[in-house]
Amino acid sequence: MSVALTPQHLDRLPRGVDAPPFDRGGVTAGIAHIGVGAFHRAHLAIYTNLTLADTDMAGWGILGINLLDQDKPLADALKAQDGLYSVSEFDPRGERRTHVVGAMVDYLHAPSDGAARVLERLCDPAIRIVSLTITEGGYLIDEHGTFRLDDASVAHDLKHPESPLGVFGFIVGALERRRSEGTPAFTVMSCDNLRHNGAQAKKAVLAFAKARSPELAAWIDAEVDFPNAMVDRITPATTPAVRDELNAATGLDDQTPVICEDFIQWVLEDRFRHGRPAWERHGLQIVDDVSPYEDAKIRLLNGSHQMLSYPAFLSGHRRVDLAVRDPLFNAYLTGFLNDDAGVWLASLPGMELGAYKKKLLDRFSNASIADQLDRLCLDGGSKIPGFIGPTIKACLENDKDARRVAFLLAAYDRYVRVGKDDNGASYPLREPNAMRLVQPLIDSNSKDTLIESIELVGPLAAKDTRFRRQYDIYVDAMHRQGVRRTLEQLDSLVD
Repeated sequence: MSVALTPQHLDRLPRGVDAPPFDRGGVTAGIAHIGVGAFHRAHLAIYTNLTLADTDMAGWGILGINLLDQDKPLADALKAQDGLYSVSEFDPRGERRTHVVGAMVDYLHAPSDGAARVLERLCDPAIRIVSLTITEGGYLIDEHGTFRLDDASVAHDLKHPESPLGVFGFIVGALERRRSEGTPAFTVMSCDNLRHNGAQAKKAVLAFAKARSPELAAWIDAEVDFPNAMVDRITPATTPAVRDELNAATGLDDQTPVICEDFIQWVLEDRFRHGRPAWERHGLQIVDDVSPYEDAKIRLLNGSHQMLSYPAFLSGHRRVDLAVRDPLFNAYLTGFLNDDAGVWLASLPGMELGAYKKKLLDRFSNASIADQLDRLCLDGGSKIPGFIGPTIKACLENDKDARRVAFLLAAYDRYVRVGKDDNGASYPLREPNAMRLVQPLIDSNSKDTLIESIELVGPLAAKDTRFRRQYDIYVDAMHRQGVRRTLEQLDSLVD
């Protein structure tokens, strides 16, 4: 019989399931995390769960906050379980380790609990860090590096500061109250997969604040820290089928379990004037400048995910591990890692690139977590500029052949404009954050639109004669014979 995941059952969990390593009754929230999804629950919450076992860390529990109507099922599950959930980590051999995470000691769903309640908690002096996982596109920074004041949620929140809908309305609203009440500011800590994530968060917060009050923006600029971080852990979405499989394996009745790989990494700049948990006792790497680490991770891991996503999906694959074990795609990714993205990078303390690149392919081929290619295909309009753009720029500025990247762009063009894979199967186009950049590709029905989009691929792609020729050839070849056959002829088509 399965064990319901509630506080009352923590002392009688099934064999092989670890309980939180601390007494939750003595823990209070010092972190408010906005954007409680699978990645947060498998990453920041895991580091915090470990750190709360230290007797001097009891004030650093997590208040989870979600802002979207679509988060209601998760909200109901977390409230029913008092913020508890399980994380099952699988190594590449298929060995599982399951933990019950108790770091989230409180939770709010803004549409259900009310914006006023969320603002009230964000103004609590005990909250000294507000952390974020709101996706790459959630920062609303356009192709010119400008915060999008015309976004619907931003426009609403500027007009209705007492009842915000969006993340920046809540953050700036809480900071405004703290300023007026004489309460110290909190640190804003991004945990999203984008370059200079702290600087991006700062840009967005200050732009929103300035639109409300230049004086408020100046105070935030002076009083709020925005540390940059590099975060890494492959965490697929938990489908109902996966939930049922996990519960059957663990013996738990968990409404919202998380599945992830056993690898985890977090590199962070130590800019927290109002304090922070001692995460470094449990694996966090503190550095003065996170930029080279995030650049390596984004170019290699996130870049490889994008390079694999559309070609493998269009070829008929649906799982990441099966695509990476396909010799054709394995060779394609290896070439990208070694000759396209990796050639511009150097090893770093704690991150030796040769071992890191080899480890990436091992992680991608982990069959136990069965990561889905459609997850990687999600939101390409937001991901491609950040994850592939730097490699395009480096290769073309240095007159280096980048045919694999040209092939990837041709596959993305086909994914967006054709809407069917090599086998004729249709799929939904999911571009929640950058449809304004992708819609012109659909409307024009021309392969030229993508390669000429400075916002999506930068200014060099269309101007570089060799790169554009490669792209054109690959688009035409995919139209004639499909994506897989085109990849098999990657070199012969353009040499």
